[in-house]
Amino acid sequence: MRITFQLEPDDIANFQIALDRSRRLAACADEVDVVEAARQALAAIELRKLPTYVRSRLCHIRRMLAMLEDDAWALPDPERDEVLAALVYFSDPDDLIPDHLELIGLIDDAIMIEMLARRLHHMLRAHADFCAYREALGPLPMEREARVHYAGSLAQRRTSLHQRIRQRERVRARKPVDALLERNEKS
Repeated sequence: MRITFQLEPDDIANFQIALDRSRRLAACADEVDVVEAARQALAAIELRKLPTYVRSRLCHIRRMLAMLEDDAWALPDPERDEVLAALVYFSDPDDLIPDHLELIGLIDDAIMIEMLARRLHHMLRAHADFCAYREALGPLPMEREARVHYAGSLAQRRTSLHQRIRQRERVRARKPVDALLERNEKS
């Protein structure tokens, strides 16, 4: 069975209010605590009991965690704050639909994760590109000169990808949110 629904502007506004609350909480929290809470929330979930829709969105949480913990990626603060807000929302058991309600408790989390993954698409894509580039470089060389070159190559690629994120974010910021959501629905 396939069930679809459409979020109306008021629904999106409710999610925005909840995300704003998560941003405020993230700003007051220690990043290590936020990451640990998200990891614990993931570990506590019984995947087999979840609807497929919810289960399929959890990969975005794992990607966000990996991005935050990747020291070589060095995610800049504005983008880091967005990811932390997403993790705070996910970790909050008393968000729009309390998580303890079996089958439906994580539906709002999945919707929020999907909305944020679309919003953070450029960031997640850039991190994936960075990881692929690093993997193509191979392991960190042992020789000093080669290590310096390796680090320089990674830094140059990271800077380039961070700039790409910002350029795409500026373009996205100029577009109305509804147009962005509509475009993402088609992709």
